[in-house]
Amino acid sequence: MRHEYQPPRRRSRLTRRGRLALLLGMLLALGAAALIPLLRSGEAPEKPRQLTIPEGWRAPQVYAAIDRELKLPAGSAKAAVATAGLALPAEAKGNPEGFLFPATYPVTSKSTPATLLAYMVQTAHRKLATKAVADGAKAHGMTPYQTATLASIIEAEAETRADQGKVARVVHNRLARSMPLQMDSTINYALGRSTVDTTLSETRIDSPFNTYERQGLPPTPIDSPGLEAMTAAVAPTPGDWLFFVTVKPGDTRFSATYEEHKKHVAEFNRIRAAAGAGAGSTEGAGRAQAGSRADQAD
Repeated sequence: MRHEYQPPRRRSRLTRRGRLALLLGMLLALGAAALIPLLRSGEAPEKPRQLTIPEGWRAPQVYAAIDRELKLPAGSAKAAVATAGLALPAEAKGNPEGFLFPATYPVTSKSTPATLLAYMVQTAHRKLATKAVADGAKAHGMTPYQTATLASIIEAEAETRADQGKVARVVHNRLARSMPLQMDSTINYALGRSTVDTTLSETRIDSPFNTYERQGLPPTPIDSPGLEAMTAAVAPTPGDWLFFVTVKPGDTRFSATYEEHKKHVAEFNRIRAAAGAGAGSTEGAGRAQAGSRADQAD
């Protein structure tokens, strides 16, 4: 049987515009398929809450703030320290004091005490463990951990940012002369309190944080220092001061001699008495304490 000749059929080809239209349609279809689970769930993205840790807070204050924010039983954050795997210096011996960096942190439903504590320690390393801090610490014969300890004292003692460099200088001058630091802030830390009154008997307590009885820095930081305090620790203001006292808010007097310091302490006591707060402690008026914002004539 004879077959009539038929030319081969050409495959239909899409035009460039057609190919683009087909590709766009495929993308839209894929996008719609990906969106379906989201649309079905009806859940909006979670907006993080904020947890603010102020400069100068001690670790127990940070733990309590975490527990409150996460609505957990008191003590939960403190208990999490042991298993959180925090990247602390070996000198810290697992104690995060001084490395719970003061900042504002995001908190979500997935946040745990361990994740928040780790975030704070990581932030401390990022902000404080810089080459400038390491070089500054080395120049003063200190380790970075000792520098953080010094910075925590500066944070507790200096009433203003402007005073931080001078307080740092007092500490460095006393360390250079092998003089005890005699800082009321370390006594307060040992006693778990914050006050402007330190008595003579309290300066004799048996504690590694008693810088009246023991020379050198305390064994750990006493709070969470900020970046400014750390900067002051490695770059103190030049000066020969060995004493200081905050006579009144905004007026801290720095002295190179004890005789000058005693005059400032006497003025502090006069102002305090006039305000009805009493004349302050006068036990052992000859004690050559370094002074602090809570310095007395003790």
